[in-house]
Amino acid sequence: CNTCVEVCRTDVLVPNPEKGKPPIVLYPDECWFGGCCVGHCPVPGAIRMEHPLNQRVGWKRKETGEYFRIGMKNPPPPNTRPPVGG
Repeated sequence: CNTCVEVCRTDVLVPNPEKGKPPIVLYPDECWFGGCCVGHCPVPGAIRMEHPLNQRVGWKRKETGEYFRIGMKNPPPPNTRPPVGG
């Protein structure tokens, strides 16, 4: 249906010249991972978006060097210190 092609803000998708085939991801490195294509797709599960590993949110604990990512088991407690200058 090419709805994803129409709503993509970065124009990384182009219609497939073969009728009935999914759109072509022409410029995958330019995707901003905004999710418009997934949100507007009328077929649930037809588009799956996976953020590249280097763009997933993570943090490192200074004291121990432990590294954490969002969604992992037993994440560290939230920071309770006030912001600098505040």
